[in-house]
Amino acid sequence: MTTVVITGVSQGLGRAMVAEFARQGFSVCGCSRSADKTAGLRQQFESFHRFDEVDVSSDAEVSKWASEIIGDKGPPQYLINNAAVITENASLWDVSATDFDRLMAINVSGTANVIRHFVPSMIQNGQGTIINFSSGWGRSVSAKVAPYCASKWAIEGLTQALAEELPQGLIAVPLNPGIINTQMLQSCFGEGAHLYPTPEEWAARAVPFIINLKPTDSGQPLSVPD
Repeated sequence: MTTVVITGVSQGLGRAMVAEFARQGFSVCGCSRSADKTAGLRQQFESFHRFDEVDVSSDAEVSKWASEIIGDKGPPQYLINNAAVITENASLWDVSATDFDRLMAINVSGTANVIRHFVPSMIQNGQGTIINFSSGWGRSVSAKVAPYCASKWAIEGLTQALAEELPQGLIAVPLNPGIINTQMLQSCFGEGAHLYPTPEEWAARAVPFIINLKPTDSGQPLSVPD
């Protein structure tokens, strides 16, 4: 059974991808910082899936989690860095150092931590696809969301450089998921978020797109089709 590892599975896009990958017959290993929501996922899905409470900003926690997953399931075929947070809408100078640093620790360092501890096994296995979620705000900007923009622009550069480093057989893609009605979008768009697709509607398009990525896609800044 093909294994997919997904971070940030407690809600939104991560939670929707869990359901869609599971529906398509994958073994899903996911993590979240929420103990309650992680426990709920364990109750809902069969035992050959696995869900753990992990803070991706902690290299030690990610190291332990990756070691356990690889020992149990082997190297994943798909590694999806989805975990991310956003600050409240505010001018950059009004964002506290604590909030800024927390966002960068999860959105950027968290992605690097997951890569650090999963990708060597994928290289040894000679195959695998790494998806690092970017954003429209990783290729453009808006006022009041500067920290999030900075983190997603970083993901774009990090992933394109990673693609240059990977051996043949592995793919790395910075993926813009598009605009979806998630809790994060609601924090920025308010009621306007309801004009956009639900995470479940999005996952029905996104998962097949991810599964069908080709070696020539590696390093390309792609977007999930509408």
